[in-house]
Amino acid sequence: MIKFLDLYSINQAHKQELKDAFERVLDAGWFIMGAELKKFENDFAAYCGTKHAIGVANGLDALILIIRAYKELEVFEEGDEIIVPSNTFIASILAVSANNLVPILVEPDIDTYNINPALIEARITPKTKAILPVHLYGQLCDMENINRIAQKHNLKVIEDCAQSHGAAANGRKAGNFGDAAGFSFYPGKNLGALGDGGAIVTNDDELASALRALANYGSHIKYQNKYKGVNSRLDELQAALLGVKLKTLDKDTEVKRTIANRYLNEINNDKIVLPKVTNQSAHVWHLFVVRTKDRDGLQQYLTDNNIQTIIHYPVPPHKQEAYKEWNELSYPVSEQIHAEVLSLPLSPVMSVEEVNKVIEVMNNY
Repeated sequence: MIKFLDLYSINQAHKQELKDAFERVLDAGWFIMGAELKKFENDFAAYCGTKHAIGVANGLDALILIIRAYKELEVFEEGDEIIVPSNTFIASILAVSANNLVPILVEPDIDTYNINPALIEARITPKTKAILPVHLYGQLCDMENINRIAQKHNLKVIEDCAQSHGAAANGRKAGNFGDAAGFSFYPGKNLGALGDGGAIVTNDDELASALRALANYGSHIKYQNKYKGVNSRLDELQAALLGVKLKTLDKDTEVKRTIANRYLNEINNDKIVLPKVTNQSAHVWHLFVVRTKDRDGLQQYLTDNNIQTIIHYPVPPHKQEAYKEWNELSYPVSEQIHAEVLSLPLSPVMSVEEVNKVIEVMNNY
């Protein structure tokens, strides 16, 4: 079976360095908010081109805390609206709801799967305070137009970068286009921990200060609590392990781009809709997602040919039971995407033979 994502082999490539990092943390005897976290935060901020990086427990917390910090700074208040894409993973929307703000869904562009800037302004009201673009599957949103709209209407821009580590355009990387950004280090991400983890990046000193306190029980100084905060901290071990893998992130991304380019150039089947890419550096190929009318049939065909695939994602947010108040709404582009998409194997440890087989089997479908 060709695995969708071979995490064993991905991490084996770093085995000795990961062991060394583990021993370094073990021997230091300091496991929370120490030197490893500080070094990783500095390195990740430098990688993203931002002033600040704040390690947190996971990607969802990263987004929740950004919105919460803006509430504490009296930029947002409960009942305000945040524009989000209607076809995203549920976490992007949960972060808004968790803060008692209102998610306003906007359809994506069918070609890029990212939020369609042409549809945003029609959804802006006096209660709108932010746009939350999601760089889905690893491809940057149209941040030039999104930022233009945000500036025109005095809105914050909060990037969801959970799938876009290192994606770049015009010399800027994901996380450095808006006011703040949330990253996930879930093990399957392009930069994946060996457990859960996340980070927030920003150039805003006041926001960064509030975020550091909120993620640490609301405290800058031990036992002195400025906010009613939470415990959401990237621990020393995960920070050390992520520091190892950050060093090869761009190299791994180039391998994924090479495989993605082969798929784009060599899969030739009129039943299959391939991804559309306008700027290679703006796509880091977290996922290679195709569409077909008979998605379940294609998935079964690939399984029968020993190729593992995953559906990202089968149910759109507005059809989830958690948001039953939206269940009768119609977002036809999102519904089409969620009904047709299938993610093919793509990882930096795939062999040439495995890539050849995926292409051959797809062309024979």
